[in-house]
Amino acid sequence: MYVKEVLVQNKAGLHARPATFFIQKANEYKSTVWVEKEERRVNAKSLLGVLSLGIIGGTTIKVLLNKLIIYTLSEFKGGFPPFLFCLFKG
Repeated sequence: MYVKEVLVQNKAGLHARPATFFIQKANEYKSTVWVEKEERRVNAKSLLGVLSLGIIGGTTIKVLLNKLIIYTLSEFKGGFPPFLFCLFKG
């Protein structure tokens, strides 16, 4: 698994609208994408799962990708999809 820690800089966090956008982007990939907060891991393609984490601004989360996605996204620097960072810009 490939793991990246991300600081959520959006003051509102991942509430319904940004979480929906995040999930839509995650669903563009065949591979499994997970979001983890404080040892609790949910499928990044599940709105209920992502919302259940209660991710607020200033929270550090982990985004995990299974090994298969690293090969399909090798054209990105570091092998990590840029869509995962688009929600976390200030």
